[in-house]
Amino acid sequence: MKFVAEIDIMPHKELLDPQGKAVSHNLKSLDIHSVADVRIGKHITLTLEAETEEEAREIVDTACRKLLANLIMESFAFELTATE
Repeated sequence: MKFVAEIDIMPHKELLDPQGKAVSHNLKSLDIHSVADVRIGKHITLTLEAETEEEAREIVDTACRKLLANLIMESFAFELTATE
């Protein structure tokens, strides 16, 4: 079976997000004052093949934990969809 994983990786809320702070500051310079906070992360789309959805979830989880996310500084979440 083929699956598509949509993965979001974000910095932990407790950590400073310099990119988010820069965007937030520049929004104010554009007279956009209604934005309270900006957090910037990564979005990754993986297409993979696996025998079952459970196996696909394990593959994506392993990829996130061992390669895609720095678990000291980032958290991740993903949605998995079966495709034809």
